[in-house]
Amino acid sequence: MPSRDSDPARVPGSRASIVPPTRWYDSFRQACLQQPKLRGNGSFWLQAEGSLTRHLQLRCRNRFHVEVVNEGFAPPSLEEALTLDIPRRQHAWIREVRLCGDDTPWVLARTIIPLATLEGRGRRLRHLGRKPLGAWLFSHREWSRGPLQAGLCQPLDADQPRYARRSVFASDNHSLLVGEYFLPALLSQPL
Repeated sequence: MPSRDSDPARVPGSRASIVPPTRWYDSFRQACLQQPKLRGNGSFWLQAEGSLTRHLQLRCRNRFHVEVVNEGFAPPSLEEALTLDIPRRQHAWIREVRLCGDDTPWVLARTIIPLATLEGRGRRLRHLGRKPLGAWLFSHREWSRGPLQAGLCQPLDADQPRYARRSVFASDNHSLLVGEYFLPALLSQPL
């Protein structure tokens, strides 16, 4: 399947996103065909299984924390709406955070939560605050993760991510899209 571009920063009516435009591929292998030098730390983080939050917590010497950057109702990008199979003009709860280890931002995360997912028990997703979404999802067994997609970012400066991954989490008829963008500070650390 061909790659898909996502540019959440250019969605009309939305706040500027913290994540760069990204070209998404259905697998790590497809991304490697476009960028053969995708090895080492980037390869590890794109393919790490289980909770990314847990992986990051294990790498911290002192503390792990979440910084909420943007959170609220806004329209997702066209590509995000298509991925979640929701109407293009429908708003969703969009949460953008920095995942920080030892007071250094390591990962930017962008989550798209459709309105239907926010009903019933899903209302809690609007009130996570500084709690990591990944820890919440992996502690609620009714949520399952779909296949990981690999992303090649189009950074606007040296401090922005080069690589990303994302997946759809589903529970019954509800879903949400979690994108994780790996910052140079994390990729430069030894594995």
